[in-house]
Amino acid sequence: MPRFSVIVPAYKVQAYLPACLDSVLSQSYPDLELIAVDDCSPDACGALIDEYAARDARVKPVHLAENRGLGGARNAGIAEASGDYLVFLDSDDTLTPDALRAVADRLKETGDPDVLVFDYARTYWDGREVRNQLAAQLTEQGPAPFRLEDRPGLLRVLMVAWNKAYRREFVARHGFRFPPGYYEDTPWTFPVLLTAESLATLDRVCVHYRQRRRGSILGTTSRKHFDLFEQYDRVFAYVEERPELARWRPELFRRMVDHYATVFTKRDRLPRGSHGEFLRLARAHYRRYRVPGARLRLRHTLVRFGLHRTFRALQLAAAVRRRALKSAVWLVRAVRTAALGLHYRIQLRLPLRSDRAVFTAEEGRGDPAALEEAFRALVPRLSTAWIARPGQEHAVPPGPRRLRPGSAAYWTALARSRYLVADAAFERRLRKRPGQVFVQTQRGTPLGHAGLDLLERPAAARDTDFAELLRDVDRWDYVLSGNRHATLTWERVHPGRYTTLEYGLPRNDVLQRATAADVARLRASLGVPEGAVAILYAPARRDHRRTQRPLLDLERILRRLGPRFVLLARTPAPARGTRIIDVSGHPDPAALCLASDVLLTDYAPVMFDYAGLDRPIVVHTEDWAAYEAARGAYFDLRDFPPGAVARSEDELIDIFATGHWCGSRSAQLRAAFRERFCPWDDGRAAERVVRRVVLGETELPPVVPLADRTPAPSACARPQLVTVPQPSGPRPVTDGR
Repeated sequence: MPRFSVIVPAYKVQAYLPACLDSVLSQSYPDLELIAVDDCSPDACGALIDEYAARDARVKPVHLAENRGLGGARNAGIAEASGDYLVFLDSDDTLTPDALRAVADRLKETGDPDVLVFDYARTYWDGREVRNQLAAQLTEQGPAPFRLEDRPGLLRVLMVAWNKAYRREFVARHGFRFPPGYYEDTPWTFPVLLTAESLATLDRVCVHYRQRRRGSILGTTSRKHFDLFEQYDRVFAYVEERPELARWRPELFRRMVDHYATVFTKRDRLPRGSHGEFLRLARAHYRRYRVPGARLRLRHTLVRFGLHRTFRALQLAAAVRRRALKSAVWLVRAVRTAALGLHYRIQLRLPLRSDRAVFTAEEGRGDPAALEEAFRALVPRLSTAWIARPGQEHAVPPGPRRLRPGSAAYWTALARSRYLVADAAFERRLRKRPGQVFVQTQRGTPLGHAGLDLLERPAAARDTDFAELLRDVDRWDYVLSGNRHATLTWERVHPGRYTTLEYGLPRNDVLQRATAADVARLRASLGVPEGAVAILYAPARRDHRRTQRPLLDLERILRRLGPRFVLLARTPAPARGTRIIDVSGHPDPAALCLASDVLLTDYAPVMFDYAGLDRPIVVHTEDWAAYEAARGAYFDLRDFPPGAVARSEDELIDIFATGHWCGSRSAQLRAAFRERFCPWDDGRAAERVVRRVVLGETELPPVVPLADRTPAPSACARPQLVTVPQPSGPRPVTDGR
């Protein structure tokens, strides 16, 4: 008996069916049967199902002699199921990686409840992914399992069959079956949730709900949408037969009226000329199932009285109001833009303020924040301001005054401040005045191509305006560099008249000055358990991919390594899982570096900063060929790595499990890497920049040699080997050769 019976009905979805079936059969939890039901589909669905059954014994093909619809096909799958739990999956949707393992773990934690509700995300044809807006209802906090009265908000979550796992014995005991017609999930889901004696939730996206551009059932104009009335008749008939469920009638009534109003207002669902009939039937149902005292909204009242024309009039009025509001907003913005432009031109004619400096960073804080702190420390007379872009307010350092882009204060600061410091381009409309000093900090040491080298890399360049880039370069007075490699690269790909200051990177000063107390405080603030080995996972952006997802199965890696390891995930999309701490929104990468014991990365520039800490680095280069083709690289990282190199996930696990990540060979590689890329990182880079740029000094503080530097202490104790099953075949290459 398998743990899961995954039931997939298929009808006219031949383009999407392989991805659906693959998402099930590739699950890391293999204890399943896949019941694929060919609902007499006229396309190749039946043949595809048979092909999968021939390749994998877990696939049970079911071919129906006639089309029964989605509900009938699911019922046929239930009849063939033998697993402990039933999981329904529509044939154009997919399971997320490790979804069934997460479901199985949660079922075990909660004592095998009757129903487990998990989360989903809508995925669009253009690559967007939007999580369920009611995900808060699926929190795992509090006791579990529970009854519906303990969490009635679950009735608000999308009423579908495929976001739950059902104990098969519970379904069979109560005789639950799907009815025919559209909206068959409604008379299934409500009775199931109302009847279940034990419920649990899983706060994890387990299904990608595909939003098809064309062809979805609910997006089709048809009179079959009138089936909704019969489905709610079934729901209330079920409740009336069970007096103990009568207390749920008010909530079911509200859900019903909301559902009717939604279908009525959705474009292209109801055929032309049928809206009045639909609303009359909705009014009849309203009167039939109305519960006195139920709280109602305006559109409920319109359904109650069947006010078809009033409904349409209100919709038209709302559309007119939106257009008028949009026009008014446009007019206000145009007037404001003109006023600010005049204000800026006036400010440009006023004297520069030699005691003013403005800072900004594209992401987080970085070098500009370190320089801002040094400006205030070494030149107390200077007043500093920070441009806080929308969404980055949390990344603003605590010292400087905040400037909101587009405000009058913002344009005043740009026009009259002597020093402008940034790691990316400033405002496009900014005019550099005589006497202003522009300091471009860049964003670390380059591995992938940058600047004019991206002319031959359209995937990485995306919408870069190279003419505007060169205009910005012409405004630079100083460019910071952390090493000779960066100096030579920046001067070639950003040709200009600026002066390169090869003094080290100011953002790395804190890495050299941190104490053991600082490290302990940062680890505690992030929730790193005492005695754990914290792996900072920071992958680079894949320019050749529209959606950015980690190539590694982080939960699998941690399961193999054991409880001693935790992972700080700085990934494009939030990472979830046991012993995974999501730090994707953390504004200070330096703090994450200090809090970790080892860096796991691929091609991210953070490796050059982390090397200055003299802590282990592991590089995952599985898709190096694709990265190099899309972005280009200034050297082959596999030939000159900062530590152990893994070419696959299994090699990566082996490197950590056997201790190679912090072995002597790894230390040798790191030492050579530090010597080349971290010669100036001694904790005084920002001071050297300020003394040169602001104070005009030429005799700068000497650089502390690498051999004399004391690295910031790590919380990692002596490495402890972890015993895991070893992959067959030759041992992985871990020295970069």
